[in-house]
Amino acid sequence: MSTLDWIVLFVTLLSIASYGVYKTRGKKNLDSYLRGKNSNWWAIGLSIMATQASAITFLSTPGQAYEDGMRFIQFYFGLPLAMIIISVSFIPIYYKLKVYTAYEYLENRFDLKTRTLTALLFIIQRGLAAGITIYAPAIILSTLLGWNLTFTNIFIGCLVIVYTVSGGTEAVSITQKQQMAVMMGGMLLAGIIVIQLLPISFQEALQVAGKMDKLNVVSFEFDFADRYNIWSGMTAAVFLFLSYFGTDQSQVQRYLTGQTLTQSRMGLIMNGFLKIPMQFVILFIGVMVFVFYQFIQPPVIFNKVQTEKLKQSDLAPQFEELEGKYSANFESGKLAYQEMLGAIDSEDQNKIDLIQSQIKELKSEQNGIRDEVKSLIVKNDPSAETRDTDYVFMRFVMDYLPKGIVGLLFAVIFSAAMSSSSSELNALGSTSTIDLYKRSVKKDASDEHYVISSKVFTAFWGLGAILFATYASLFENLIQAVNLLGSLFYGTILGIFIVGFFVKWVKGRAVFIAALLSQALILLIHFRNGTGILGIHWDIGFLWYNAVGCLAVMLFGLILQPIVSKKVRI
Repeated sequence: MSTLDWIVLFVTLLSIASYGVYKTRGKKNLDSYLRGKNSNWWAIGLSIMATQASAITFLSTPGQAYEDGMRFIQFYFGLPLAMIIISVSFIPIYYKLKVYTAYEYLENRFDLKTRTLTALLFIIQRGLAAGITIYAPAIILSTLLGWNLTFTNIFIGCLVIVYTVSGGTEAVSITQKQQMAVMMGGMLLAGIIVIQLLPISFQEALQVAGKMDKLNVVSFEFDFADRYNIWSGMTAAVFLFLSYFGTDQSQVQRYLTGQTLTQSRMGLIMNGFLKIPMQFVILFIGVMVFVFYQFIQPPVIFNKVQTEKLKQSDLAPQFEELEGKYSANFESGKLAYQEMLGAIDSEDQNKIDLIQSQIKELKSEQNGIRDEVKSLIVKNDPSAETRDTDYVFMRFVMDYLPKGIVGLLFAVIFSAAMSSSSSELNALGSTSTIDLYKRSVKKDASDEHYVISSKVFTAFWGLGAILFATYASLFENLIQAVNLLGSLFYGTILGIFIVGFFVKWVKGRAVFIAALLSQALILLIHFRNGTGILGIHWDIGFLWYNAVGCLAVMLFGLILQPIVSKKVRI
């Protein structure tokens, strides 16, 4: 990067962190530290969006669109419905009880052990997720910037820890306003520049994207194994969103800062209706990058570090040969695309179909070449990471965007990492203090003591996230990794809350056992997914874990309640 890019990057990040510390300086009591100042609806909405929009969103989503088109957008189709349900059912109860955390309600409704179990399930999954939230951008950014991975993890983590520990919930909310401005402003600017850089007209770009199935916004094909279609988006994903926004403390804490119940509801609804356009824009940028690279030759592998290592190894001649094949393949594909655009202008459908078939064959050949290069990478370095879709967007940024804008886009990624990480650490600190330490370890300490303990827990989880990030390893696509991790636990947590809200005759002991059985069932389904057990085979997308887990808690609870109540009477 240029000197200007480095200045833009560091000035942006340090200004946001410093502003958060400055605006929240001074002594705080427990209420102001955990709840912050009363926020209006738009500040709540921005904070909710910033919490969900991690760096993974901006790194992985364009790569997802580059590889798989727009169909990932269907994942969010059920979000507005989930926001409405939470606004009507969840938030009024939290406000009525004046809780610090969502899990306080569960002791009031059931018992202490159910509250503690749910808080622990949240802490486990969110603690791991916090590590991924730091690690995901760190591994990409360290590669692109040439930084040491451990240093990058520490840099991101320490920035977040400083202002989150210092100012608590208020610091998180204040900094997220600036972070959202940087994130959305940077991505919109990137989108405009991508379109301007296209070697063909915007209309032609849409035609190419459409013919290559990259504008596949809606799929009505029903398939349990398919992660992204209209059916999973409007059913399984709704369960995920209900659990994430309704029971995950990192989100609940955002809207508990509302001035009134109405302000909190409006902030949540704002998120429900703005998140889909935001994701659409990010995915569309990825599609335009795909079109760009059909006319301007892309690298064989987007992870430049790995290809540079190959060039310096004994395998360099084989790599150069494959690069030559790749270039020849690209030129053939470029000519085919130009012919296809001519056929579209002349409305010759038979020719269009023929060229589409040729392009698919060329794509298959191209993928084969890429696989051979990946084999060379692994042969040269057995520990090398070969999945490179998460590098697509930022490699494009570094290669083609103007000076200054590159630094801004890196600031977008770092800001997103900071915004989501700060919410997670804030929530982990609150839950550890309120639901575990204050409730079961030290019940009668002073207000000041609990503020200090909350800061200590926040710092502890921050250091734990850095440690996890340092020793983590990538799997598949980053954005899918986070959604999978949440799906393993969210169904059970949501089921407990749904029983608490709507199935009044099921009591604490039954729901506690039901939750344990449900969690065991989900883990069994996941680890045997695709293979089955005892002759029973299943293959389902991980989004369905949320629905299965929630419904399992409800079913087990209904079955167990009569049995448990009889034992109690005996």
